[in-house]
Amino acid sequence: MQGTVDGFSYGAVTPVAAYIMACLGAALGLRCVVRSVYNERSWKPGWLALGAASIGCGIWTMHFIAMIGFRVEESRIHYDVTLTVLSLAVAIVVVGIGVFAVGYRGVSTTTLCTAGGVTGLGVAAMHYLGMAAIQLNGYIEYDIAVVALSVLIAIVAATAALWAAVSISGFLTSLGASLVMGVAVSGMHYTGM
Repeated sequence: MQGTVDGFSYGAVTPVAAYIMACLGAALGLRCVVRSVYNERSWKPGWLALGAASIGCGIWTMHFIAMIGFRVEESRIHYDVTLTVLSLAVAIVVVGIGVFAVGYRGVSTTTLCTAGGVTGLGVAAMHYLGMAAIQLNGYIEYDIAVVALSVLIAIVAATAALWAAVSISGFLTSLGASLVMGVAVSGMHYTGM
């Protein structure tokens, strides 16, 4: 079935709201990670877990707010609840792997590239699991080159965010990093769409 797809059925409202949610999740998560790294008396596992949950939930929320604006004229859209919840779990767990890796091992090139790669693949997996949750009268087809580009954007964004999480200590630089991360996460989503 050929359908008329509209990714912006509410205009700029959903992309702007989605971007804000990605930035808020990133800002809170980055501040938690910074707290775990620069405060010797902090409970490191708790701060890293909270950071991972914040970033993962921010990414997931960004995705589904953006999906509110996604319409197919010829079909109603529903979501499989199990796959939707699984996509949230994947986002939190995989971001957690990256955050804990850099939180405990630092920003060596090897750790950063490995953790960024795993986290980026997890973000992409969350996105495409969320897309797999879509139920409509028809099917969704992907262009492999565009999917590959969206995965690459996710890996680069995740690596940059993890680097920022352990390399940036000031509030304003952390805020700037979260704004950039919001652009990267939104860019990955809309590229994949």
